Amino acid sequence: MRLVTVDEGSAGQRLDNFLLRELKGVPKTHVYRIIRAGEVRVNKARAAADTRLALEDVVRVPPVRLPERAGPAAEAAQAAVPPREFPVLFEDDHLLVVNKPAGVAVHGGSGVSYGVIEQLRRARPQARFLELVHRLDKETSGLLLVAKKRSALTALQDQFRHRQTGKTYAALVLGAWPAALKVVDVPLHKYLTAEGERRVRAVGPQEETEGQRSISLVKVLENYNDFTLLDVTIKTGRTHQIRVHLASQGHALVGDEKYGDFTLNKALASGRGPVPLRFDRMFLHARQLAFDHPASGERITLDAPLPQECETLLDGLRSRAS
Repeated sequence: MRLVTVDEGSAGQRLDNFLLRELKGVPKTHVYRIIRAGEVRVNKARAAADTRLALEDVVRVPPVRLPERAGPAAEAAQAAVPPREFPVLFEDDHLLVVNKPAGVAVHGGSGVSYGVIEQLRRARPQARFLELVHRLDKETSGLLLVAKKRSALTALQDQFRHRQTGKTYAALVLGAWPAALKVVDVPLHKYLTAEGERRVRAVGPQEETEGQRSISLVKVLENYNDFTLLDVTIKTGRTHQIRVHLASQGHALVGDEKYGDFTLNKALASGRGPVPLRFDRMFLHARQLAFDHPASGERITLDAPLPQECETLLDGLRSRAS
């Protein structure tokens, strides 16, 4: 067993990523297993895989015994990750911003073998450092920020923690969203289902102490009779925040398999929805991201156009509404 004190180079990093570097050669599945089992401790307390480490935190790293063939197996698993580049919207020596497609996880783990970051590392073997600054749900498309230096990672994550970044999403919801409803300030509570799946629910006034305060700013962009296109700017970055906030107001996100209208989603996916075309993804797109450059301090604002399948659906809804 080792006790590792978090230094400046690791401050702000997720616990799972920290362990993957501390336990080189250990399969990801095993790392997640020891975290779930409580064998890893942060400041003597149990911690989740997505816990952000702070400077001088003390991490208990348990001894890990690998089978004799674990080394070659780990190498084979790494080799199985297909190298892939993603559309680049900004890049310099410090950071990289890509336009992530829907249906691709940002990283491996929890039943996913690999994601954007693993594929980028395989596509760029010369890169000495590539780390995710933040996350997007697998079903969400759009702007994803990757650090190319440890100093950039810590500076950018600090901006996210202190809400100094701007994140705006395009979201299509069912129903006519009331234009006067511009702020959703509803606490959210994370829990696990009986099957062990992560879920989030909106917390009512009588149980606010159970949830974390969560704020989303909503602006109506376009109405299509029984659908509304929204701009949603999040002031807090909670798990599934936009999805649950919109659903809590009675306007489910189109294509959302966890909190949405399952009958509508099935009809759209099969081409039997309100427009004669197939739409089989969640309509949530991280369309704009603003942050201060970690080296120059310059304010950078980037935009990612809507994916073609989303534009096609909107065109169909416009035609039907006219």
